[in-house]
This record gives sequence, C-alpha cells and structure tokens, in this order.
Amino acid sequence: MQPYTRKTTRRRHSQKDTRTMTNETVAALLARSNRLGADPKNTNYAGGNTSAKGTETDPVTGEPVELLWVKGSGGDLGTLKEAGLAVLRLDRLRALQHVYPGVEREDEMVAAFDYTLHGKGGAAPSIDTAMHGLVDAAHVDHLHPDSGIAIATAADGEALTEKIFGGKVVWVPWRRPGFQLGLDIAAIKAANPDAIGTVLGGHGITAWGDTSEEAEANSLWIIQTAADYIETHGRPEPFGPRIDANEPLAPAERKAKAAALAPTIRGLASTDKPQVGSFTDDDVVLDFLASEEHPRLGALGTSCPDHFLRTKVKPLILDLPADASVEDSIARLTELHEQYRAEYTAYYDHYATPESPAMRGADPAIVLVPGVGMFSYGKDKQTARVAGEFYINAINVMRGAEALSTYTPISDAEKFDIEYWSLEEAKLQRMPKPKSHAGRIALVTGAASGIGKAIATRLAAEGACVVIADLDLEKAQAAAAELGGTDVAIGVAANVTSEADIRAGIQEALLQFGGLDLIVNNAGLSISKPLLETTEADWDLQHDVMAKGSFLVSKAAAKVLIEQGLGGDIVYISSKNSVFAGPNNIAYSATKADQAHQVRLLAAELGDYGVKVNGINPDGVVRGSGIFAGGWGAKRAAVYGVPEEELGKYYAQRTLLKREVLPENVANAVAVLTSSDLDHTTGLHIPVDAGVAAAFLR
Repeated sequence: MQPYTRKTTRRRHSQKDTRTMTNETVAALLARSNRLGADPKNTNYAGGNTSAKGTETDPVTGEPVELLWVKGSGGDLGTLKEAGLAVLRLDRLRALQHVYPGVEREDEMVAAFDYTLHGKGGAAPSIDTAMHGLVDAAHVDHLHPDSGIAIATAADGEALTEKIFGGKVVWVPWRRPGFQLGLDIAAIKAANPDAIGTVLGGHGITAWGDTSEEAEANSLWIIQTAADYIETHGRPEPFGPRIDANEPLAPAERKAKAAALAPTIRGLASTDKPQVGSFTDDDVVLDFLASEEHPRLGALGTSCPDHFLRTKVKPLILDLPADASVEDSIARLTELHEQYRAEYTAYYDHYATPESPAMRGADPAIVLVPGVGMFSYGKDKQTARVAGEFYINAINVMRGAEALSTYTPISDAEKFDIEYWSLEEAKLQRMPKPKSHAGRIALVTGAASGIGKAIATRLAAEGACVVIADLDLEKAQAAAAELGGTDVAIGVAANVTSEADIRAGIQEALLQFGGLDLIVNNAGLSISKPLLETTEADWDLQHDVMAKGSFLVSKAAAKVLIEQGLGGDIVYISSKNSVFAGPNNIAYSATKADQAHQVRLLAAELGDYGVKVNGINPDGVVRGSGIFAGGWGAKRAAVYGVPEEELGKYYAQRTLLKREVLPENVANAVAVLTSSDLDHTTGLHIPVDAGVAAAFLR
C-alpha cells in the first residue's frame, strides 16, 4: 500500500490562509486513468474502470484506515476527476465475502456497497467494484481495448490467451460483471502469482500492479501484445473478399446520399421515441460494409456489455448495393425496419421474465448503408455519436477475432440479462428528467447575433441541438462555440436568398444531427425610408431576404419534416409592423406582412403532417440587435426625434407595460411556443412588444 501524505499550498495573495490537501494515491490514480482513457486504443468512452488502495485518516478515530478509490458508475476515464471516484473502506468491502448469498442473488451486493462507504462515499459504486476490492493488488485496471476484446470473443480465446501471453495473463470464462466475477479474478491472481492480468471471456481485460505505474504498464503491455499478435499472425482479409457493388461512393456523393436518407432513417429510428442522429463515413465502416462477411457478422451482434448497451444487440443493415437509388433504399429500409422491430420484440418476449423491465423500444440504434456509412441514434447528440464510436469498436473487435479465429460473442440470453438487468434499469431511472426541448434539432437563421443568437442560446439551454445559420460563417461558428461543443451546436454559412446555400446548410444539419424538428425564420435586414426615397433595389433586397428567404427556408425544411414523419415547428420572427402602419417603412413593413401571412398559409398546409407554424411579432428590440446596430436604429431615432442611444427607452415608454423589449424576451416566446405546452397551437402570432395597442391582433 502507498502511504498517505498531505501537501499544502499557501496562496500568498489571499488574506485568508487556505490549504489544499491531496492524497498522492488518488492523484496517481487520476493521472493514470486520464492517460489510459485519453487513448481509444485502450478503452472506449465511459468504458472500464480503475482503482487504487491506500490509507487515509479516519476523521472519527484519527487512525489510518485502508480505503479503495475506484471509478464510480457512469464516469469516463479520460476526464475522470476526484468527484467521480467511489470511496470505500477496504475491510468492510472484503468482509462482504462472508455474507455473499451466491450468484442467484448477487444483484443485492450493489446495495450492500452502501454499507462500506467511507464518509459520503463519493460517486455511486459501479457493478465492477468487487473486482477491484477483492483482487489482492494495490492498483487494478479493467479496460475494454479492441485488441483485448478480439481475443476475448474468439472461439478459441482461452487457447489464444495461453499462446499469446503465456502464464502472464490468465483466461476467465464469461461471467456477468458482479461480485462473483470479483471473487473469480481474486482466486486466479492468488493461484497465479506471476500473472499480471486476465482476459475476460466476451468482455475485456483486467490488469494489476503493486504501483500505479506498474498497473498501467501491465495494462498497456497486454493491449499492445494482443494488437501485435493480431497484426503479425492474423489473416489478411478477415472479413472475406470485397463486394465490388458495395465499394464506397465518392465522398461528395455519399454525403449527399446520406443527407437524402437521413430524414427517413431518423423517422424509423424514432418510431418508439424521438432520437437524435449522428453520421459517419469512417473508413472502418465503409471497409466492413464492402466485405463479404459483413451480413453474417452484423447479425451476430456485439459482445462487450459496454458495446451492446449502446448499440443494441445488432444493427440494421441495408442489403442493397451502394449505387441503389434513394427511393429504392428508402423502400427497402422501411421493410427492414419492420423486420427489425419484429425480431427485437421476439428477442424480448423470448427472454423476458415477469420481473424484467418493460421493453425500452424496438428501433435500431445503428443503421448501416453500404457505400455510404453509418447512422447512429440516441437521446442526444453525444449519446448518438458515442453509439457510433462503440460500433466502430465492435467492427475492430470482429476484425481481430476473425483474423485469428471465429468471432463468437456471448449468447443472446446473456445479452438480454445485461440489457434488461435490474441494475441497468435502476441506473436509467436515476437519470435526470429531460429538458423541454431534449431530442429536438433546431435551425435558426440569422443567428450569429441579436434575436437569432438569443433564440439559439435559449433552445440549447432547453436541451435542443442547434444549427446557427448566418451569412458570416466565422461569426456563426463562434456563436455555436459559445453554446458548447459540436454535440450541442454547429455554425453554417447560409444566404437565405440562395436555394443552393439553404440546401447545403440543411445537409450539414442532417449529417451532424440526423434531422430537423424546429426551424426559426429570423434572418432579416431593415431599410427605413419614406415611399418616394425607397428604390426598386431597396424593395427587392428587403423582400428577397425576408419574404423570399423565409419561403425558401420553410420549403426546404418542410421537405425534411414531412419525410421524417415526426411533426415539427416552423416559427417566423415577424414584427409588430406586420399589422401596424408606421411612417417611412414601406419595404420593411410590407415584407413583414408577407411573412405573417406565410405563417397562416403554411399552418393550413402543413397541419396534415403534424407541423405547427406560428409567428412572433416583436417590436423595439434595440439592444443586441444586428438590424438596429446596422443603421436602422439611427434612422428610426431620427424619425421619432430622439437620440439613438435613447431609442430603446423611447420604445419602452410608448408601450402599455413601459418595458424595454430584449432579444431574450423573443427567445422566451420561441421556447414556449415550440414546447409541449403549446402542442395544439398553430397559425398564431404572439406579440412580444410590451403592449402596443395599435398592433393588437383582431
């Protein structure tokens, strides 16, 4: 065991003496975990766990106490911090061996971990906690490397383990993670004093060491040794001969086909529950689909629990060549989806018991299209993206196993027991309640500043994925970056007067998030001139950007919404001026009236598809507004005879509520209008003007 030490840091610039105390064992564990988790060669996202044993001072007795620090349930090694560790008293954890009721009741042991926690215990202990606590080693790593799982899923994995590693690594037959597996590995280490780790049949690897450095080195040695052996001794074509008809399409062609298929596939994958999508045309996927054995291997499904919990037991694979038309592909995907649902339902019915949780849905999480790539789905973008990453892991595993032997995953019965494990269900039930717009994908035009940016920010805060479309790509991408990574928002360039630009922007949205649910026509400009000074060019520009632009965006987006079959929302940011006649504003007000009537027309036309179309009529949004900053503010201030810097206050004083309207007020209205609270409302215009009586809707 490593000794417990304290380090003190004095911050001289602070009047108050503050101290930071760090246990060196914990610091080494976190550093090791982050290094191992940062390399996908070692383990997949949120997969595996690490631990360390050491001493801490018991705050009650003042005496040293032996503790186990182990990655808690649900964390990721690459980003693990101290708060993500479960902290248990080692003596009490090991004493659980005396009350262990056996395999049939071992799920009860997870609740028993609560009685072994040190203090508040940190993060919730995972099912693998016993493995780390019972193995007689100061440092333990349990990882899911592709190379290790390839050996673990080979038909002759036990013989391969002996051949590749000798006595340094010992085979453990498949056993569901839990207390008994911890006992098994502890017994193996005791019986094999020269061993540095194990290969867990159908699952992954476990390694250990007397020091953190030794455990890490042993883990990396097992991973690299397995990879080197596969590379040196594996068959050159583990997936069999190539299928010429399934060779990848050219990059632009496959992306265009993926975007054309995306709305339909997302609709199918969302039959039970709306899903966000992710697309990849990674070479690993394209190579797999262009090989003869991919239908057989795909049907066998994944093996490692971390894999199939995210990818489902198997993918849906389109059985048409790469050059099949979009129409034929859609027709066949629809047929295959019906078959998939029937087969998944039969799988559930066959293995479910009266105690099993209800079926969580029969739709695929992974859809593979030869020559094009892979679509993956989840409750949000990160979940969808990670599901795809896990299936790439699974392909790598299948390649390694087939190179040396025959890929032989765990049985469907074992998969079901883990997929519908009461402990897995309990973990899902602990997840926070989804936000109002979770699972929805929004496209907001003119969203790099002002009202559009406020709308994008609010929708992202409510859980939506957001596509920020703007004339200025750099500003759009910067605005998206402020909302988080690309799992939350992306920025695209889009001139709304260009049908080609709009198609390109929507294609990016489809490839990034899988579809569209919510479109906000916000892009605009304003030309404030009296009638006799308004030129034909002024009129055309004003109408091109707002009347024509919102028409083109709505038309392109409606095609996606109809193909998805999931309903949706189209929102027009119109204006008080659409119903109020003011001076020196002919071009702007006329085009806003055009937009307002587009709302009514599209609400009438798209209602059959479950698509709601509504409008918002703001007024006097001066602060943060791109339009006002671009000269409109100065011109309107001149019309009303007030200084430009006081225009917002002027607008506020002429309202019934005497309140200035901000971009966030418009964003609030969009959020409410597109939430489930108003899911029976279409064709409505909501004033956000603090009360302008002359603009009351009649």
